[in-house]
Amino acid sequence: MVGQRTCCLVWTRPSRCRRHSLSVEHPKAIGDRSTLAIMLALKDAGYALLLPFGENTRYDLAIDDGSGLRRVQCKTGRLRSGAIRFATCSAYGHHRNPATARRSYVDQIEAFAIHCPETGGVYLVPIEDLKVEVQGALRVDAPKNNQKRLIRFASDYEIGEVQSRRTRTTSA
Repeated sequence: MVGQRTCCLVWTRPSRCRRHSLSVEHPKAIGDRSTLAIMLALKDAGYALLLPFGENTRYDLAIDDGSGLRRVQCKTGRLRSGAIRFATCSAYGHHRNPATARRSYVDQIEAFAIHCPETGGVYLVPIEDLKVEVQGALRVDAPKNNQKRLIRFASDYEIGEVQSRRTRTTSA
């Protein structure tokens, strides 16, 4: 941002500026929209959907493909540097006295479902395909060095496309 003035002293955090705080969406609303997009794409792809009761499960939904059930954790992906990036662990650093700052989903889910608002794509990725602890990535653009080995391409995991847009809400 060389040569440009912004109203925010900390321009990477527009939510800390009064002028921008009303335009920043709550993370729960973003996640809810992604979950709905994922559910729609899974249903259109032929999966039966099951929703857990309550908020204290490590998975957001279960899918039935006719041969068995799989627990699925829904995530919002962000398009960055030619790849869709998404969290592969839960963050607990904001809790008071957390036992651990991050918690893995290993042995608690069978797949991640990712919705990327920038591409509209919905992706179903088996957890065993992700050998990462914090962040997963699905390549949208080909790597500059044309590498194909050990690259997870988004197209290999895409199950559908759902365009969503943010709606303006007013709080009472």
